[in-house]
Amino acid sequence: MKTKEEIIKEYGKSEKDTGSTEVQVALMSERIDHLTEHLKTHNKDHHTRRGLLMLVGKRKRLLQYLQDQDVNKYRELIDKLGIRR
Repeated sequence: MKTKEEIIKEYGKSEKDTGSTEVQVALMSERIDHLTEHLKTHNKDHHTRRGLLMLVGKRKRLLQYLQDQDVNKYRELIDKLGIRR
């Protein structure tokens, strides 16, 4: 699992850039991957499943915003993260 600082460094415009859409989506994707692995072993953990679904919805909305603002950045980010849409 990547650390938060590594993700910010890779996707952000600077080391302090935590608010840009790209960084937020990258951080959410890492957390979604982590929670998905957790749910593979703890399949009755419904509280975590709900949190995961809410996180996926929030990421979807941010990606839609990014697509509306800048299609090239959106496509580049999806390719980099390996998200299928």
